Amino acid sequence: MAKRETPKRTFTVPIRKFVTRAAELGALSAKLIPARSVETGHWVRWKCRYGCGGYGSSLVCPPHTPTPAETRAMLDQYRHAILFESPGGEAKRIAVELEREVFLAGFYRAFGLGAGPCHLCKDCALDEGCRHPDTARPSMEAVGIDVYATVRKHGFTINVVRTHDDEQHYFGLVLVE
Repeated sequence: MAKRETPKRTFTVPIRKFVTRAAELGALSAKLIPARSVETGHWVRWKCRYGCGGYGSSLVCPPHTPTPAETRAMLDQYRHAILFESPGGEAKRIAVELEREVFLAGFYRAFGLGAGPCHLCKDCALDEGCRHPDTARPSMEAVGIDVYATVRKHGFTINVVRTHDDEQHYFGLVLVE
């Protein structure tokens, strides 16, 4: 029996170009990082469960999202990620647009994650399934990513927001392989 060759993937754009593209899409800054450097923790989803009014309200929020262990297993299947800071409310949009462009450039396993709850529908179709699977993405926290540890590790600034006057930082991630 002849050995079957795995076809080589062809890429139309080098990965590093997507760091620049993230900025063009509205990211304040972006970096190419090793996917293995993304920190996960079981405690993260507990913060969602006991502290976020959006818990259980949508298919992209816990308990409907992958567990931290599932997320770690997925991250371990990737070599690269694009970590970016965004203006408030823009992380998911940027992640979805960048994911699509990365995918179309030949990186067929591209997957984006944003920040915060889903605002695509007034009421989530929990029983029927997502109405917007092409654009709905979970936040990094929703899948157990320790955003604070991950972004600090890569030189971004993030601090606990203590008052409404404190500066807030929002982040997104696009996995690339």
